[in-house]
Parts: sequence; C-alpha cells; structure tokens
Amino acid sequence: MMRMTVLASGSKGNSLIVASSRTRILVDAGLSCRELCKRMCAVQEDPCSLDAILITHEHQDHVQGLAVTARKLGIPVYFTEATHRAWMRWMKPQKRMTYADWLELRKQAAAAASESRVEGSSESAPRGAILPEHELEQEESGKPEADPCTLPGVEYFRSGSGFLIGDIAVTPFTIPHDAADPVGFVFEAEGIRMGLATDLGYVPSNVQQQLRNCDLLMIESNHDLEMLRDGPYPWSVKQRVMSRVGHLSNDATAGFLERSYDGKATYVILAHLSESNNLPELARVAAELALRERMNLLANKLVLAQQHQPSESICF
Repeated sequence: MMRMTVLASGSKGNSLIVASSRTRILVDAGLSCRELCKRMCAVQEDPCSLDAILITHEHQDHVQGLAVTARKLGIPVYFTEATHRAWMRWMKPQKRMTYADWLELRKQAAAAASESRVEGSSESAPRGAILPEHELEQEESGKPEADPCTLPGVEYFRSGSGFLIGDIAVTPFTIPHDAADPVGFVFEAEGIRMGLATDLGYVPSNVQQQLRNCDLLMIESNHDLEMLRDGPYPWSVKQRVMSRVGHLSNDATAGFLERSYDGKATYVILAHLSESNNLPELARVAAELALRERMNLLANKLVLAQQHQPSESICF
C-alpha cells in the first residue's frame, strides 16, 4: 500500500506525508512541530514512525517547524545543498551595521577595555576589540548558545538524480520559483507513482515530463488572476506572484491539465490555494472544465488540499 496525506497546504504552511508499507516521509514542515504532530495524530499517523523529512525549498511556509520537528523526532533531513545553505541563512540572519554604529561600538569597547585595565583585570579583551554578539551573549549567560540549525542528520540530493528513502524511490526535479534551488518530487513504491509540483511560476517541459504516468498528481492552483490584481497585496508582491518564478494561477493550472497533462492519474490534488486571492470554487471549476473530456477524473477524484485541517489520506 502507498498513501499520501496532506497535513496543510497554503501560504500559512505546507506539509504532507508520503508513505509506503515500510517507509514514511514528511515532505516540508511549514507548521510548528506541535501543530504538525497534532495534525498527524488527527489522521492516525504516528509522528514517531517518520523516517525522514524532505524539503522542497527554504521559504518559511515550507520550513517553519523543520528544526524543532527533526530534533524532536531524531530523523534526518534531505535538502539540496543550496537549499540547506539558504535555510541556515534564514535561521541565522546576519545583522547589518552602519559605519556610525560601528564607530560607536569601537568607542564603547575601548572604554570598557580601559576600565578593565584600571581595575586590574587580566581577562580584558585587547584594545579596540569587539566580541561578536553571540560571544557576548554566551559570556552573559555562562553557557554556549544552542545552534538553531542543529539537525540530527543532513543528507544532500541533487535535482535530476534519484535516490531511495527506505523503499520509496524519490526523483527530484527543478521547478521555476524564486528560491535557491526549488524542486518538485516524484515518489514511487509498490508499483505506484505520485507526482508533486507546487510553488512554480509556470510548467516547463521538464516538469511536464516528470508528471507523466502518475497515479496521483498534486499541483498548485494558487490564485485567481482577477482576485490577485484587485486584492490587498502591494503591486511588487503581485508582480512576483504572477511572474515565471512565482505561483501558478487557476488558469495556468487549467491550461496544463487541458493541454499537457496525460490524464492518467486516479487523483488530482489542487494545492497551495491562496486565502486572499482565490476561492476553492474558482479553482475547482477551472480544473473541472479543463478535465471535461476525462470524466473519470471528476467528482471525488478531484481533491482540494486545505490550509487549516488535514485532508483524508489517499491510498492505493
């Protein structure tokens, strides 16, 4: 048996479970560890049975609970190397400092060093030296600060090169999105093939090829173009969402389903619907019209992933 369970899908957090009879993978961890575990228990998925976490890209709605979840469960995390570096930069942002601030810190350090010499301290810093902020914090607390990027294990993969997690074959493929090295995945086990492609601005030929012959297809249907144009987002954000490294609109997804999709999936899941710029009814109608010549894919076989509660598991 193979199954997929969507725990959350949308701009407030994304996560799902892909499982075979012997292996369970958490794909993305865009909710807090507490919420992820709560949703897993709600669909009878034991968090402690997970074997690994697999990350599509480093945006916050895909990695919010990653570090805590991985450490709590003691399982490895699979990234591309560029995504791992980008995630670490997000976890430990570098503070920028103006020249005036730097001069002021120099003055303060010099004054502190002078005072220490007057008091006869033998452990004062060299003249003009400034301890890094994390070292100052360690001195004040008396113990080293925990590294927020610590993980039980890190495994790297490369787009286009397949690998195994347990008995699930994973094929990552490049998708067009404004992240360091974003990927979609195809999962195969026990004769079942599942394709996942969300967070992409358009569907290039390599993605079309990877999504062929799938028994289950999960694809983004993020926004309605008119709602986005008239919506509350700043124009710069609207441009990003509509760009070729942004997100698929209902129309773009429908175009793929009508013209490039091979129609072989038993289930099509529409994912990452925007709460501000889309309505589930609009996404569903656009997809149903695109699939009108393939009636076996309508009704209960077209599924909309939800943001605020897990979806029922789809099993094969």
